[in-house]
Amino acid sequence: MISIQLPIIFQNKYEKLKPFIRQRLDDFKNVQESKYFYELCFCICTPQSRASSAMAVQLELEKLEFLNKEFDPTPILRNKNNYIRFHNQKSKRLILIKKQWVEIKAILDSEMTGEEKREWINDNVNGIGRKESAHYLRNIGYTNLAILDRHILKHLVTSGVFKEVPNISTKSRYDDVSAKFMEFSNEVRIPMDELDLLFWAEEAGEILK
Repeated sequence: MISIQLPIIFQNKYEKLKPFIRQRLDDFKNVQESKYFYELCFCICTPQSRASSAMAVQLELEKLEFLNKEFDPTPILRNKNNYIRFHNQKSKRLILIKKQWVEIKAILDSEMTGEEKREWINDNVNGIGRKESAHYLRNIGYTNLAILDRHILKHLVTSGVFKEVPNISTKSRYDDVSAKFMEFSNEVRIPMDELDLLFWAEEAGEILK
């Protein structure tokens, strides 16, 4: 590791945002099980789309009881106010996870570790890779699962963890970067989940999810 110091800009922001970050993580831990399906819908929608748009879609699907009612979600994803890129493909994936939900919920209810559940979701849920499987589990209360996207990687470079944005295109590379993120977290004595939300706040200007 090149540096173990969190840049001063992040140190200052962390001290300011720490109570809000911790409250948000508590919110994730207290998500009702009835919301788990819709949190997965959110994660299906987020890639290459705004988190705020994905959240709006999630709330609309929940309002319309998508899990229990048969309808095409495409118009909701295509809405210009909450536009989701690749909405046709993602709508098909939403329908697929609804058909698969009993199986997915059984995994969530099992005695598998968080890491094992992430592996299963990554391998078995269409449209959910390593990043989004970790993102999903974090959003329903799991901890210490690295959510690596370009924003997080950029700030790990800024923090001196990497000289340049690392390649995470394979499972082994993703896991290697995750391990270095965890090592950095331990060195600066800030939990990885808190660093994740801190880095996201720097990008988005708010602590969302």
